[in-house]
Amino acid sequence: MSVPNFYIDDLDALDRVGRRRTLTPSIGLDFSSNDYLGLANSGLLRQAARAALDRGVGLGSGGSRLLRGNTSEHEKLEHFAADLFGSEAVLFVGSGFAANSLIFSTLPQPDDLIVHDALIHASAHEGMRLSRASNECFAHNDVGAAEAVIRKWRAGGGKGTTWLAFETLYSMDGDVAPVADFAALAERTGAMLVIDEAHAVGVLGKGGRGLAAGLHEQENVIVLATCGKALGCEGGLILCSTLMREFLINRGRAFIFSTAPSSLIAAVVRESLAIMALGEERRDRLRALVRHAGNAFGVLGVIPSGSQIQPIVIGDDVRTMRVAAGLQARGFDVRGIRPPTVPPGTARLRVSITLNVDEQAIDGLAAAAKDLLATV
Repeated sequence: MSVPNFYIDDLDALDRVGRRRTLTPSIGLDFSSNDYLGLANSGLLRQAARAALDRGVGLGSGGSRLLRGNTSEHEKLEHFAADLFGSEAVLFVGSGFAANSLIFSTLPQPDDLIVHDALIHASAHEGMRLSRASNECFAHNDVGAAEAVIRKWRAGGGKGTTWLAFETLYSMDGDVAPVADFAALAERTGAMLVIDEAHAVGVLGKGGRGLAAGLHEQENVIVLATCGKALGCEGGLILCSTLMREFLINRGRAFIFSTAPSSLIAAVVRESLAIMALGEERRDRLRALVRHAGNAFGVLGVIPSGSQIQPIVIGDDVRTMRVAAGLQARGFDVRGIRPPTVPPGTARLRVSITLNVDEQAIDGLAAAAKDLLATV
């Protein structure tokens, strides 16, 4: 039996519009990772891993957490994270994608409505696709638009719970959400809040606790803190009430039927959280680099995002990838981002500022980008 032509035709179609993706190695100066605090390859986390191995922590889990995969390392991490963030309970899962998928596919019920920011993560969309609840988006960071969706749904007979979902720091534009205004909206309308702190935890807020710090104790708040970005590890922490944690454990298929995350990773994440809480010097250094990048990229005519994520919007998919390839050839690991990850016509270079680079590297990138944008 031959393979259907669909697969070849589909990949060829992606090729023609410059959207076919390939795996490429990590080479050159890091301007593409989410390792904002430079912890992923640090001696600090290597030492934490060695110490965990020396005390007998295992590599694999051997099963789901409901079978034999739940260890003291998982529970120590969850208790530590709950104390650190001020959350009643925490559930540790294998990735941020898995966490978002688990939250949205499990917690909202058939009569409910998920009201979400138009630019929310793909993992949230995947969870909503699996959810029995309906969903509707609102214009990016527009609190008024979100309230209008909720009011219209109620006026049309909506009787269930509304779930208001947004990110605090957006991964492709580098802008932040009006968190306090969304929290006030949830209070006015009786909504549950689902707050994705993937790109904020470790970087923003007091002690790196994110922009939702202070909301974790509220029963109507569920926060995602990923471990694979600024924390330099992997996994996802769902910060929530004890009731919601128990419901996810008992009804969340993505949790019930998934092999547990590595005990070793749980031990290292716990150490990374401790480093994060005391890491103001790292955050100060990152903020200085962000300010420097804002000035350096002025030659490109871009508006500084004010965060460690700086988009350089080019528009055309093919040209974007050519400029990215040119930068990589000059030793700068910058990746092009195309639709459907971003809206059509907004293909861009996503420049990530991390502690893996310095001011000289940023200046070099700005000069190279200016040259390539003028010639490619």
